[in-house]
Amino acid sequence: MSTPSAAASGTFYVAGDLPVQRLGYGTMRLVGEGAWGEPSNPDEARRVLRRAVSLGVTLIDTADAYGPEIAERLICEALHPYPSNLVIATKGGITRQGPAKTEYVGRAGYLIQCVEMSLRRLKLERIELYQLHRIDPRTPLEESLGALKQMQDQGKIGHVGLSEVTPAEIEQAQQIVPIVSVQNRYSLADRRHEQTLTWCEQRRIAFLPWYPMAGGKLLKPDHPFSQTLAELARRHNATPAQLSIAWLLHRSPVMLPIPGTSQVKHLEENIAAASLQIGPDEWTQLEAASKAVPGGTSTALSHSQPSFSSLTFSMATSLALARRPDGALNPSERTRPSNELSS
Repeated sequence: MSTPSAAASGTFYVAGDLPVQRLGYGTMRLVGEGAWGEPSNPDEARRVLRRAVSLGVTLIDTADAYGPEIAERLICEALHPYPSNLVIATKGGITRQGPAKTEYVGRAGYLIQCVEMSLRRLKLERIELYQLHRIDPRTPLEESLGALKQMQDQGKIGHVGLSEVTPAEIEQAQQIVPIVSVQNRYSLADRRHEQTLTWCEQRRIAFLPWYPMAGGKLLKPDHPFSQTLAELARRHNATPAQLSIAWLLHRSPVMLPIPGTSQVKHLEENIAAASLQIGPDEWTQLEAASKAVPGGTSTALSHSQPSFSSLTFSMATSLALARRPDGALNPSERTRPSNELSS
């Protein structure tokens, strides 16, 4: 059996100048349940991080709220000094009061502290991609992103991204600082952000889907189209989880999946998904099955696929997308704090 490689997913250039393999790794599952506390097996957590890099992963997504602070610490313990091609994307703007309990804080002073502390924990002089974890409805966006722009001007941040936003919010943010990435909840079974994905695709803005396998819901036997997933997976000697990741890579050239796991075995399975070759008729079959999910995938399922979907799926081709976007936020549409699991 050949060793899986994230390189099979192809290359994407964030902002036109930051190359990453499209299939990355997300660290939220490295820490305790509900992103709270130490991992049950810290040694395995560090092994996962090292294995991810050895398998060609060049994009690791994390946040100061994972633990809190624990995921960033583990990354440093496992990987510092870092490979020259490794991009560590982190986030700030969420405080955590317990397992899956969060509050959004976008005050300038707090976000500046977040950046400084992430730099310290990660032992970095510059964070190449720093994402505002959530928009704080109690703080003017100009203040929140103004703080990140200040950090960018000082050379402590390379690029700025957003999380859980709409096209209108991105457009308003673009008036303050260039936005090069968006991290929204998205999966085969959860297409609520289809419009935002399309918007990003048109502007070559990176789209990082979190909860990419719907928290395992796609893998449960009672899921409405789990049988179709399982059948296609068996056909390709793969797992439903691998097929779900492959679908994300297939769905859009700006998609950068960041599936997470706390086990080396599952990590290797996830990375192997980049090499799956699925025919157009099979993708059509999967789409048809997903449309039958009651209330699960939203009306966006009828969204037409990009023209490349007619080709036999192979992620061996590198996608060099290189245009920096510019461009606005409707305060009435801002995401509000909640206690649901956050990316």
